[in-house]
Amino acid sequence: MPKMKTHKGSQKRFKRTGSGKLKRSRAKTSHLFANKTQKQKRQLRKSKLVSKGDYKRIKQQVTYMK
Repeated sequence: MPKMKTHKGSQKRFKRTGSGKLKRSRAKTSHLFANKTQKQKRQLRKSKLVSKGDYKRIKQQVTYMK
């Protein structure tokens, strides 16, 4: 059986934490900031952990990621 290939798009979007969880950046951060409050923009800068529902699928895509 051949090795699984890492999904390169997922590899660019997710980082692994020290404990092995997956971290992601938030959506809606590229433009249209005039319509967002200062609080929204501040909260969008923070990263977030991947939810339980998505974790299994993403973990499979980035199997060999450090």
